[in-house]
Amino acid sequence: MPYVQRNAEGVVTAVFTAPGPDHQEELPFGHADLAPFSGPAEFARLDADLIRVIEDVVDVLIDRGLLRLTDLPPDAQRKLLARKGARARLRQGLNLLGPDDVI
Repeated sequence: MPYVQRNAEGVVTAVFTAPGPDHQEELPFGHADLAPFSGPAEFARLDADLIRVIEDVVDVLIDRGLLRLTDLPPDAQRKLLARKGARARLRQGLNLLGPDDVI
């Protein structure tokens, strides 16, 4: 979590990755007082996190029979399936030990 420095009015004037003599207060990521310091990279990270949440919600709805993949528009179906495939390939690529390998 970032550490912040405030002015006399209590407005955040600087953000740091570690505490220091004039910036001991720690704020959680996404805190409203950090909004002026959120750049494109922060929004990209938040967007990526939200996309993952939406994927998980869609998976739960499908698993519970409340939604069918075919209920979604074709573009949405393709995008969801492409991300699922990419995540599956990433998981397989990181599996350094096969199912029968023992350490």
